[in-house]
Amino acid sequence: MGLLTIIEKFENFVGVNFWTMIFAWINLLILYIILKKILFKPIKNMIDSRQREIDDMYKSAGDSERCAKELQAEYEEKMSRAKDESEEIVRSAVRRAQLKEEEILREANDKAARALERAEEQIELEKKRAVNEMKDQVSAIALDIASAVIGRDVSERDHEELINEFIENMGNDK
Repeated sequence: MGLLTIIEKFENFVGVNFWTMIFAWINLLILYIILKKILFKPIKNMIDSRQREIDDMYKSAGDSERCAKELQAEYEEKMSRAKDESEEIVRSAVRRAQLKEEEILREANDKAARALERAEEQIELEKKRAVNEMKDQVSAIALDIASAVIGRDVSERDHEELINEFIENMGNDK
């Protein structure tokens, strides 16, 4: 009972021919090698290529996200600076407006003071003119009265003395 008889008995029992099975295995091996060369390597290369593309896309997306965050931070910083600048411009405008207001008020007060001084000077001049007119009128009346009372003409010098005396007496009555 040799090996061949065992194989023959096995073949008869299983119903498989040993040589057929060996050829089937050899055919399977050849098919595997052919498929590996023709099908598996290109598919693996395609899958690896797709994986690299996906990895590149993730990397690009990460880079884009970092860039977007940097741009957002830069934008927020610029907006903050713009807000600070606008607040400074408003403060500056308010300060200039206050200074202008003070200047206008100062000019108005100066003009009012000058107008008041001119008015006071004019009033003083009018008073002096009125007093002088009254002096002239009083002296004329006094001269007429003195001439009538004394019955004679009064000289210029006497006339001035009478006027001054009359004015002094008028000042004492008040």
